[in-house]
Amino acid sequence: MKILGIAGSPRLGGNTDLLLAEVMRGAASKGAEVKTIFLSQLNIAPCQHCDACFKVGECKIDDDMQLIYRELASADRIVLASPIHFMGVTAQAKAMIDRCQALWARKYKLNLPPLGDQRPRKGLFISVGGRDVGKLFEPALATVRALFSSLDIKYSGKLVFPGIDDKGAIKKHTDALKQAYIAGQKLFED
Repeated sequence: MKILGIAGSPRLGGNTDLLLAEVMRGAASKGAEVKTIFLSQLNIAPCQHCDACFKVGECKIDDDMQLIYRELASADRIVLASPIHFMGVTAQAKAMIDRCQALWARKYKLNLPPLGDQRPRKGLFISVGGRDVGKLFEPALATVRALFSSLDIKYSGKLVFPGIDDKGAIKKHTDALKQAYIAGQKLFED
């Protein structure tokens, strides 16, 4: 089983990166093949809404998103990690999500499997937010659920922590990293 981690934070080594690393470590402990991609290190242009993908199901922009398409297609489980920025996912994560319009077009315009085959895939969302208010994660969750649904990835849950802002603050949470490790093991077992 291949598990793809997508790190959407612009801050390398931050809280969501630490949580994602533990999820991946937990999955690897069960025998999963794991790979993490850091979106902040890639060149992903925003979607141009040119609708070229409506004809062939492929994006005409030739940048690092082509790597993401390949990795999504080869993965059995996808873990998207993004801190909350203005009630949503980061700009890096949103650019990647918007560029999945080509995969949406495969499914809804061309009646093709969005990721090239119909094997069952599952997805997990990881997030932290600096504020500790109700419904902090709801806008981001709506976006992630829409992405997973469009790509035929079954939403298998979330691991979210409010009130986490300073770099490394997640380490002070009583059991967040342990929860992430266990979530990785469960993701492999499901």
